[in-house]
Amino acid sequence: MPRVVIWRSAMLSGSETFVRNHGAALSRWQPAYLGATRVPSVLAERTDVIAFPETTAGRRAFLRLRLTGSSPRLTGLLAGLRPDLVHAHFGGDGWLVSRAAADLRVPLVVTVHGHDVTRQPETAGARGARYRRNLRTVFDRATVVLAVSAHIRDRAVALGADPDKVLVHHTGVPMTPLLDRPKKWDVIFVGRFVEKKGVDDLIDALAALPAPGPRALFIGTGPLEAAMRARAAGHGLAATFLGAQAPDQVTRHLAESRLLAAPARTAADGDSEGLPTTILEAAAQGLPTVSTRHSGIPEAVLHGETGLLGAEGDSTATAHHIQKLLGNPSLRDRLGRQARAHVEAHFDLHRQSRLLEDLYDAVSAGAPAGRPGAQPWRR
Repeated sequence: MPRVVIWRSAMLSGSETFVRNHGAALSRWQPAYLGATRVPSVLAERTDVIAFPETTAGRRAFLRLRLTGSSPRLTGLLAGLRPDLVHAHFGGDGWLVSRAAADLRVPLVVTVHGHDVTRQPETAGARGARYRRNLRTVFDRATVVLAVSAHIRDRAVALGADPDKVLVHHTGVPMTPLLDRPKKWDVIFVGRFVEKKGVDDLIDALAALPAPGPRALFIGTGPLEAAMRARAAGHGLAATFLGAQAPDQVTRHLAESRLLAAPARTAADGDSEGLPTTILEAAAQGLPTVSTRHSGIPEAVLHGETGLLGAEGDSTATAHHIQKLLGNPSLRDRLGRQARAHVEAHFDLHRQSRLLEDLYDAVSAGAPAGRPGAQPWRR
């Protein structure tokens, strides 16, 4: 089997299930995982190859890579894995491995997800200028650039990527069986506690609903977690915060909930979503989503068909939509069934992985990327 090395600099945050799912779903290509540093999490694997250990020498070598884009150690490790193709997640990470792939004459595919083409390019000063320059470099070196939504594709092109080789490819999620669980929660939120997730908007929306208010479950962690716990307590909400959870536990909690709330918005620093995986995972469990018209979300949440959408930052609309679905079980169930059907048709991990492997075959054979939409692996 041909081998693809899947590169993620920080291997691997517990919120990045899409990276691990990527390799696990391949059937015609053999995956190997390579990272710069190890991140202890529920998604970390002992078999992951880590280039720079937590030693003085390792930290020094990683600093050299970040400053110059070159590392003999990384090139040697990559060569030892004998890849037919390298697939990097996130634009900045793609730059870190792009020189090694070029030196070994191995084709490079880079997926851009969100903050790598929204927040990070907006960084001020020399740091932002360096990031934008590095991003243009990896766009030039990559054979194909994949974007997780049409909005993210447009951002990549605006930042200098050749539109002829930027393709939209929805990463996809496993179509897990529908779990028959008693409903313990009215509203569930799953994600990092960062500004773009709109957790504060959700808490304000929940607080605006008539007493006694819905039972809300929050899963995840992040820099704003303590502030959001305090905000919920200040409103007297019936809210439970579980912190980070393993993927199978997240699936169980989704099945025990009536709807997902994901009121994403563009953060003050420009950070925005690509297409949140949690929306797809919730739909796979038959949940409708209350969300916003933000980035690629309308590609997954069809207003009035698979969920309800409002404007970014509009907690009043979020409250209205939550109340509408909780007060109308037949509507909620219909949107949930349609959400699962939509995800099954357009975001099924195995279907998307077959299309991705078709792309790998074409790239490894030296076929040109062609214009977006001209290939069978468009999505």
